[in-house]
This record gives sequence, C-alpha cells and structure tokens, in this order.
Amino acid sequence: MKALIISADNFEDMELYVPFYRLREEGIEVDVASIKRGRIKGKHGYEIEATRTFDEIEPKDYGILIIPGGKAPEAVRKAPAAVRIAGFFVRESRPVSAICHGPQVLITAGFLKGRHVTCYRSVAPEMKEAGALYEDKEVVVDGTLVTSRQPSDLPAFMRETMKMIRRR
Repeated sequence: MKALIISADNFEDMELYVPFYRLREEGIEVDVASIKRGRIKGKHGYEIEATRTFDEIEPKDYGILIIPGGKAPEAVRKAPAAVRIAGFFVRESRPVSAICHGPQVLITAGFLKGRHVTCYRSVAPEMKEAGALYEDKEVVVDGTLVTSRQPSDLPAFMRETMKMIRRR
C-alpha cells in the first residue's frame, strides 16, 4: 500500500509529520504532493519535500489519503487537481484521514453532506453549511472517513487511521 499526503505551505507541522512518520514506521511508502514540487514549509518552520504536484498524481496508485490542517487546506482546495484527488478517494470508498482544516478540501469536493465529521472549531460552521453532521469529538469515523480537530487529537486520529489501513 502507498499513502498520499496532500498539503501546501503553512501546514500544521505535527499534523503532517506524525502521519508521515507513523505510516513509514509500518513500512508504508508515503508521497507528499503539493501545488508545486519542492520544499513546503509548516506554520512552525519545519519543511518537507513535496516530490509530486497534484497534477502528477494518479489517485488509483494510493491506498489512503491524508489531509493535514493548518492554513494549507485553504490553498489546496483552490487546486482543481487536489479536489479531483479527494473526490476519487471518497467516490471509491478508499480511506481518507483529514484533521483540523483538512476537511475543507472535502467540503470543496462536495462529499460531506450527511457524513459524520469533526474539524477545527472555526471550520465547523462551514461544515454544517455543507450538510455535514458535525461532532465536537477528538476523532470521528464515518465509513472510510476519519476526521479529527487539532494536534492534541493526533493519538486518536492515528489510532483510527491505522485501524482503517489494517482492515484493507
């Protein structure tokens, strides 16, 4: 299985790095894709190499999609190729794990209506407006969708993400 993380500058550092390294610990190959190739920088100064652009991604090559939060999802959701990637995963019932502002990409893709989700509190009104069933909990699992609110929820987020992977 290969994992795909989609992000951009100003990602929440922990929300990208914790899944990145946890998946690698399990022997899962992880690709990071962004608007352009090269280093992307987190809110707290950590950088990671985006080895692919969104346009270069063939979603069928990946078994799980991770969408970290921070301010990056605001830029990611403006990229049609990123929205196409997210849409593919949801339509094909492949695992998607989104944390903090990450679910904004799924809102733009139009796939949250009627789904149980959580997110960072400032995104909750947009979630509800999109028809999502918002829950203020550290992690919410709805089918193949795992969502969490913030960095302090990462243990629960990764626990449920790893369960999802092991079921596949």
